[in-house]
Amino acid sequence: MASNTQTQTEPTRRDFLYVATGAVGAVGVVGVAWPLINQMNPDASVLALASAEYDLTPIAEGQSVTVKWRGLPVFIRHRTPKEIQEAQAVPLSELKDPETDEQRTKPGHEQWLVMIANCTHLGCIPVGESGEYDGWFCPCHGSVYDTAGRIRRGPAPKNLVVPPYEFLSDTMIQIG
Repeated sequence: MASNTQTQTEPTRRDFLYVATGAVGAVGVVGVAWPLINQMNPDASVLALASAEYDLTPIAEGQSVTVKWRGLPVFIRHRTPKEIQEAQAVPLSELKDPETDEQRTKPGHEQWLVMIANCTHLGCIPVGESGEYDGWFCPCHGSVYDTAGRIRRGPAPKNLVVPPYEFLSDTMIQIG
């Protein structure tokens, strides 16, 4: 009767060739797949528009400037203390889209208001420092925004959008 015990054999040259062939094949697949996957990344021109830095030094108190970010106009307003007080004094119950002034500005930089300059009704560009609340007025359909860019009257459903931004220093911001 033959014994059914298994003996452990040493790896052969054939085993080595199987493993080496598999490893070379895996490296080849990765080498072919990498450029195909990498071409789906955004190109340099898109990445360059993803964020933009702006120097706030030339903007005087009470003045607004319009800059471009991702092809969109963006209002940067250096608000006066009176404008800040007016914005903070508005009861949320009077707002269509309730949002406090503090939610629309950065702590310690309440004098700076940064908003995408498109009316939330149909995308028109509102006129600054006008309207019933001395904020922004969209002449196309009559939407009126206050000094914090919050919708107060008119067909616009939402406040002017605040883009993602951060202060790099007291006089420099990065949008995006």
